Amino acid sequence: MGTGWSLQAVSPSAAIGEGVQAALDRVDAQMSQWKPGSDLSRVNAAPPGCWHDLPAEFAHVVEKAMEIADASGGAFDPALGRLTEAWGFGSAGPVGHVPGDDVAPDRRIDFDPATRRVRRGDGAALDLSGIAKGYAVDLAAEWLLDNGVRHFLLEVGGELRGAGIRPDGQPWWVDVEMPPTSSLPPWRIALHDLSVATSGNYRRGFAVDGRHYSHSFDPATGRPIVNGVSSVTVIHRDCVLADGWATAFTIAGPNPTITLADKLGIAACVVVGEREYISRAWRDMMT
Repeated sequence: MGTGWSLQAVSPSAAIGEGVQAALDRVDAQMSQWKPGSDLSRVNAAPPGCWHDLPAEFAHVVEKAMEIADASGGAFDPALGRLTEAWGFGSAGPVGHVPGDDVAPDRRIDFDPATRRVRRGDGAALDLSGIAKGYAVDLAAEWLLDNGVRHFLLEVGGELRGAGIRPDGQPWWVDVEMPPTSSLPPWRIALHDLSVATSGNYRRGFAVDGRHYSHSFDPATGRPIVNGVSSVTVIHRDCVLADGWATAFTIAGPNPTITLADKLGIAACVVVGEREYISRAWRDMMT
């Protein structure tokens, strides 16, 4: 997935890293936008309108992505693959210029959870980069739990999940990464059977004629967001949902995010410049 991973664990076996790597490789082989032989690339390369059978893990991520897309009013969109490629954030690599407007008219993904099948519209291409990494954390964490590892902190590209406690009896403490342009102090979170994901609008992008363009796209306009959001952090039991909602809230903007997060009971923190917007569930967890 173009990133690294780390694991701190209380385990009697030194071979647990192999199991974690196998779980991460499975997600990469199914959902990578950069591997031509991945299941996702196979779906995107096939003619539109055709149904495709998906492996169980891939189908699970698509189902969660569609649920977040629906609940967020379209702020999360798993069908933006054409846009991310055109703007240089896909498998073709950087483009160094601003593409023309291209809001595809048929950017539709149909998914049948009963048969684990998916099909795409003519203007759609799957891009699960805003949620698949979180699922990879979950899949590896579940492998650890199934193999008797009860105390660990697992990190994949900045998305984390903690279980149990450290050998010294302390919880797994992690600091939330703040945008480099912000002087706000970082939050410190105890990950006891919890996950945390941060979507940083400053992490990827490019500049043309002195203007910065983000890698986060507004599905309504087909262009990078301009809502001022620097980062969004979400705490959730499942990392796939923390990751997906952090992406969706980055697109939605601060006020709509807090309104929706309060409605759904999601712990979220949005950073805009030197200001933080905090949901009710986040505030409750900090007391």
